[in-house]
Amino acid sequence: MQKEIEITLAPEDVGEEAQLKNSLSQALNVDISKIRGYKILKRSIDARSRKVIYRLQVRAFIEEEPVTEVFAVNYPNVSNNKHVIIVGAGPAGLFAALQCIENGLKPIVLERGKDVKQRRRDLAAINKEGIVNTESNYCYGEGGAGTYSDGKLYTRSNKRGDINKVLQIFVEHGATDDILVDARPHIGTNKLPHIITAIRERILNAGGEVRFDQKVTDILVDFGKIKGVLVNGHEQLLADAVILATGHSARDIYELLHQKNILVEAKPFALGVRIEHPQAIIDAAQYHCDIRSEFLPPAYYSLVEQVGSRGVFSFCMCPGGIIAPCATYENEIVVNGWSPSKRNNPFANSGTVVQITLEDVKGDDPLRMMHFQAEIEKTAFQLGGGNLVAPGQRMVDFVENRISADLPKNSYLPGTKSVMLKETLPDFVASSLRNALPLFGKKMRGYYTNEAILVGVESRSSSPVRIPRDKETFQHPQISGLFPCAEGAGYAGGIVSAAIDGVNCANAVLKYI
Repeated sequence: MQKEIEITLAPEDVGEEAQLKNSLSQALNVDISKIRGYKILKRSIDARSRKVIYRLQVRAFIEEEPVTEVFAVNYPNVSNNKHVIIVGAGPAGLFAALQCIENGLKPIVLERGKDVKQRRRDLAAINKEGIVNTESNYCYGEGGAGTYSDGKLYTRSNKRGDINKVLQIFVEHGATDDILVDARPHIGTNKLPHIITAIRERILNAGGEVRFDQKVTDILVDFGKIKGVLVNGHEQLLADAVILATGHSARDIYELLHQKNILVEAKPFALGVRIEHPQAIIDAAQYHCDIRSEFLPPAYYSLVEQVGSRGVFSFCMCPGGIIAPCATYENEIVVNGWSPSKRNNPFANSGTVVQITLEDVKGDDPLRMMHFQAEIEKTAFQLGGGNLVAPGQRMVDFVENRISADLPKNSYLPGTKSVMLKETLPDFVASSLRNALPLFGKKMRGYYTNEAILVGVESRSSSPVRIPRDKETFQHPQISGLFPCAEGAGYAGGIVSAAIDGVNCANAVLKYI
């Protein structure tokens, strides 16, 4: 007999099999000798009361042997099959490629950047020398922005596709099976490159192709139907279907589409700063303690406040994390955050942003939100003074409108410069943040402090452009065979949702072909 039940355990007991079985025995009112095994289905931390506990959803096997569930996907050899061009090797592109193989189609993945190993050198140059390779950076390259910016797998995309399949595929390629049960699964930037490499090898072994340094410079269309793409300005690759999974920072793709009169639309996004605290402050606030227990992970938070008509919210929170320079063009500042798998750095950072609506940026140019975003990033660069030094300000100083005499030690490697951040942020963004931060402090003890630094600018929260597509066919309304996909097209917001959208586009391609 199998029974599913929720039990609670103290943090120090979660890893103890005997204690877990004892709790199951008591909760089920069954002799412990009859419990032959168990499977943890979900695991989460509940810190709402002063005593922090773990909540576990568990399947118990009573007087029967545990059933081992085997996850397996058949990836046939597709070397000689009909091919599909996939532009971009981020999570959307890679999962689209795997799904194409499962569907019997040959994926040809074109990535403008480098493979994960070669990419590391360019990231070192960004961090140490402030040099941006515009084709290989934190956003461009194998695995996309997620590879070197954390690998958080939390998503609300339950209705869009099979989340469990996406997680299982990550496990099959090297992630720990903790991601299958944790309420907020996380892989870690240190582990993701090996997993991405394993996925690439899977694609190649099945007869697919993954090509690097392959920048798509034109989309070939004939009488409203996709014909293929032009690569690096000279090589034509022809195909009946193209999945466009370029990510939210490929401005040249938006400009290309607009120049070719292929419909694109302005899209709301969010803009703000990345806020970093000492991790100990967040731990103390969330776990109601002076020193975090060794049995608890570094704490995270999620905050939201309505300021007038605008939402102000935290996102992409990185416990034990690092603020990273994520510019994709020269003379701009863009910041993001990431954490290693152990989340053992001394700081906690989070994007904290304000909603930007279409009414905030007047005009009818479908790229106006993108241009608005780019101008703010250039202003941030100028305020920092060059070499990717980022403008910064202490939290209370920012709210009280005074320049910080100095800045706290922080994780942003290129360095920070004390400025008045209001000089880089639009007035309505700065005022919304000023109003929200003290309110956040009332929700979370210790949050509102001058020990925290605001680093500008967090501007790539989502795409400022949408590439429209039909809800049923996933194809662009003007061009059959063109499948706008994931974050770059405005249809996803993170690794898992992007991967799901890649799978959905690959299935739509199969129906189309």
